[in-house]
Amino acid sequence: MASTLRYRASSIVSSAKLLRRPIPIVGAICVLSFGLSNLCASLSAPLKTGCAQSLPFCPLLRSTSEQSRSIHSRMTDSASTTVPSIVVYVTVRNKEAGKKLAESIVKERLAACVNRVPGIESVYEWKGEIQTDSEELLIIKTRESLLGSLTEHVKANHEYDLPEVIALPITGGNTQYLEWIKNSTRD
Repeated sequence: MASTLRYRASSIVSSAKLLRRPIPIVGAICVLSFGLSNLCASLSAPLKTGCAQSLPFCPLLRSTSEQSRSIHSRMTDSASTTVPSIVVYVTVRNKEAGKKLAESIVKERLAACVNRVPGIESVYEWKGEIQTDSEELLIIKTRESLLGSLTEHVKANHEYDLPEVIALPITGGNTQYLEWIKNSTRD
């Protein structure tokens, strides 16, 4: 009798374990299917209802045009006079090269601000060999219209044969900061 009770108890425990495993998956499917706003009434006001696209933490499920309209509307107000702005990444060999290049970029008004991030490690292929180097990353905030001039300035003042100059669009942010970028750079 005791062994029968132990068997039944162990089978109940093991079946409970089996039932508990899919619950998080089922919960996630419900949230994605019905939308968080349908499952939690307090969130329904600011969100669309009835689909996973209404979830603020599921940006990959939203369309690109919907995302860019949403970001753009949060970024600017009707009185804004910002210009399209970018962030540019440039790597340099060391701290001294980073300081010299950053100062020349700001002095020439090719950027409003350059952040210097020391201690990065770059792994890349150069002339058929894998290289690993310690570098400093420059994060440059500027107008989109200055990318060509900035690129030429970096190429003319950089130690590398092929300097990295990679631009990313700024799609949103503090409007006053974006105005400052515009006012701190040349036309």
